[in-house]
Amino acid sequence: MLKPIKTEDQYNEALAQVYGLMQADIRENTPESDQLEILSILIKEYENEHYPMPSPNPIEAIKFRLDQMGLSEKELGEILGYRSRKSEILSGKRKLSLAMIRRLNEVLHIPAKILIQSY
Repeated sequence: MLKPIKTEDQYNEALAQVYGLMQADIRENTPESDQLEILSILIKEYENEHYPMPSPNPIEAIKFRLDQMGLSEKELGEILGYRSRKSEILSGKRKLSLAMIRRLNEVLHIPAKILIQSY
């Protein structure tokens, strides 16, 4: 019977069970596939509580997304509408305006929650 994960030992045991299930050739809509899904949810909740991931720095998020999309810093200037300000923004000398945040969210799909953080 599956139970909430409350300790590190239970967490490690759940990881081992998931590993075992992933190595097996299980089919969808079977008790094993349901067990794998439930264990994954329980592990995710435990990790979110005990090993939270910090939000990325807004500037690092912009640089990462540009790299992911194969865009250059020049293209960032076009996205922002301020070619001369892109270097100030990327160096941290100038803060993002609300219009810039909206544009970055719209074009680069960076969550506004990340872009509005102080840096």
